[in-house]
Amino acid sequence: MFEKFYDWYDNRHDYARKWIDDHGGEVVGCFCSYAPEELIYTAGLLPLRMLGSHEPQDVTEPHLFGMYCPFCRDVLAQGLKGRYNYMKGIMISQSCLHLRQSFTSWRNHVPVDYAYYLYMPAKVQTEHAYPYLKSEFEKFKKSLEDWTGRKITDDALRETAELYNENRRLMHEVYDLRKQANPAISGLEAMVMVASSFFVDKKDHNAELKRILPELKNRKLDHETGSRLMIVGSEDDDTEFVKMVESVGATIVSDDHCTGSRYFWNLTEFNGDIMQDLANRYVDRPPCPSKDWEERRRFPHILQMAKDFNIDGVILIQQKFCDPHECDIPVLKQYLNDNDIPTLFLEFDVTVPLGPMRIRVEAFLEILSEEELF
Repeated sequence: MFEKFYDWYDNRHDYARKWIDDHGGEVVGCFCSYAPEELIYTAGLLPLRMLGSHEPQDVTEPHLFGMYCPFCRDVLAQGLKGRYNYMKGIMISQSCLHLRQSFTSWRNHVPVDYAYYLYMPAKVQTEHAYPYLKSEFEKFKKSLEDWTGRKITDDALRETAELYNENRRLMHEVYDLRKQANPAISGLEAMVMVASSFFVDKKDHNAELKRILPELKNRKLDHETGSRLMIVGSEDDDTEFVKMVESVGATIVSDDHCTGSRYFWNLTEFNGDIMQDLANRYVDRPPCPSKDWEERRRFPHILQMAKDFNIDGVILIQQKFCDPHECDIPVLKQYLNDNDIPTLFLEFDVTVPLGPMRIRVEAFLEILSEEELF
């Protein structure tokens, strides 16, 4: 049933090249989920979130410090190896320091026609963030118009925002089916569904979601649900890890990370000024910990998700050296434990084998099963 999403995920470069041929447009690579894809798409371009390959690499050492996270190194490696050589543009909406350096090195050492750094406010917990981000979106809009020669009208932008809202609503519908005592989809299927949306025209993605949703509503997994887990933390599209977790007596039924629910969770609300509406949506979305200050406002959101999806335990994941999550996770772990939600912390690195992680996950599941007895 999810074959199309797997195909898009595994063959993302083939899809992008075909999209270029079919639409006569170009692809813009996005380094962060705060990228305002609606503006890019309305300019006749395909926004594509760049991810790593989960393979060890040795080409980024001249560009990035050794203590930068493996994800940003893996992303840059894909550019240096030419795997995105069909892509004419790149952009980043101000992100963590590590990913910003990946963008800078890509801009300097990988041939592209267009590169844009958008100054997304790091402090979103202020009323000033809304007009500020709108002004930055206006600058980005003009830059795209100058590059493409295509005018981005308010009507066209509103139409795109509605298309993206439809995609978010449809993925919400799929996620809601994970709340069932017997979830309709596995964590692996959910991960591939969301991740594939980073590479695919939302019209195509929406059509496939609409096709499978009626069938999903009566679907049951072919294995016992086991412990109901939630993944929280750094970027994660590690399908092999999720496959391993779900092979040892668990089902991942929810998540909070930028390659999962955080990407699509809130909608654009239309109040008349479409540029301001878009800015409001990106300011108000479930925040990355790099922007979640002075208060940690996403903690109650995570707790509510844990309750809504009837979570037994949370796996806290951190890409090695990921500074925002490294500062966030100890406090989040205590917060969840104080609310009677058990946690397991795992540090990710593409060079670390799954074997030791499997042992720790199995031990965590054993603890959860013992707690259920009392």
